[in-house]
Amino acid sequence: AMPTKYHKLSELRTEPFCQHFGTCGGCKWQHISYDAQLNYKHQQVVDTLQRIGKVEIPEVRRILASPERKYYRNKLEYTFSFMGWLTEEQIKDETAEYDRRVLGFHTPGRFDKIIDIEHCHLQPEPSNEIRLFIRDYARENMLRFGNIIKQTGLLRNLIIRTAESTGETMVILQCYREHQAIAPLLDAVYAKFPQITSLNYVLNDKGNETFHDLEVVCYRGKPYIEEEMEGLRFRIGPKSFYQTNSAGAYNLYKVAREFAEIKPTDLVYDLYTGAGTIANFVARQARRVVGVEYVEQAVLDARVNSDINGVTNTEFFAGDMKDMLTEAFTSHHGHPDVIITDPPRAGMHEDVVQRLVALRTPRLVYISCNPATQARDLELLDEVYKVTRVQPVDMFPHTQHVENVVLLELK
Repeated sequence: AMPTKYHKLSELRTEPFCQHFGTCGGCKWQHISYDAQLNYKHQQVVDTLQRIGKVEIPEVRRILASPERKYYRNKLEYTFSFMGWLTEEQIKDETAEYDRRVLGFHTPGRFDKIIDIEHCHLQPEPSNEIRLFIRDYARENMLRFGNIIKQTGLLRNLIIRTAESTGETMVILQCYREHQAIAPLLDAVYAKFPQITSLNYVLNDKGNETFHDLEVVCYRGKPYIEEEMEGLRFRIGPKSFYQTNSAGAYNLYKVAREFAEIKPTDLVYDLYTGAGTIANFVARQARRVVGVEYVEQAVLDARVNSDINGVTNTEFFAGDMKDMLTEAFTSHHGHPDVIITDPPRAGMHEDVVQRLVALRTPRLVYISCNPATQARDLELLDEVYKVTRVQPVDMFPHTQHVENVVLLELK
């Protein structure tokens, strides 16, 4: 449903800062004051843990605000479309002519409709400048923008990754097929933006835009960028996972480290380790850290991140968590003193939860990007663990998303 008339505006309402608000599918909470957003997210965590988890929880710490309200993302993904979505205002304006070849975001609820974006407030420059240059170059040189439904055309998708701590920038251009126009386009981009550290392209004729199983060609520069955190450098490739709010991630990891209370004699398990960011972040406090991750490329990234930082007390293993976290695995690698788990939105497989119950680890830190599935898992863990600390963290201002960190200790 869509509102047709406002009779009275809430006192919590504020003027959206983006010209695309209401049409673009992102930043849907712009019209709510940031303090009110934090209050809603804080209460969401409390209600979810109590209603779904049905577990006793201590007083929930005040939610940590994002260090930045705008330009906080280090990664954005845009889609090309030969037939962009027009707003109601554009349709009514009979005097103007609009170029329907667009590069932007999906409209809410429509995978096949793309709105052209003039300025996005999510990622720092040169993100907007690069996107607009590529769009305008493609228009002027008559390059074919993609047809999402028919999966035809040339230009498909654009990903821009930035690392604020190092000033590095990565660009990944996805094309449906090989074409002689790709090289001149990339040359023009690099000539205009010589600060680009890593310029890449992918040929993708699949039915979706994922490219984890495809070759990424590094056209100019190096095949990665690096982000820095507490003196550690983390290498980020085109396929690497890295928290999209770098400053917010630092808040999140500091909370996890505080809750873990790692001692120099401790063996730490880092489950769903990704590129080993948390594992390397806490390794200096631990005797040894064992990371487990489903995605094999991420495990390779994690090992590289340990190597470039001179971290020698980490080990990383690839495999499905429910198949990896077995009695044989813990017998071989040692019984953990601390477990840090940071699963995807779906939460942990029930077999993994039951294994954690059987392990009876003294301290279990559960990081979640979905309090609902976290609460479901906490109900199962309640058999032997009690929740002793809860800290919500806002990583995505102006959206409904909230991260939450929970400390569980043996009853």
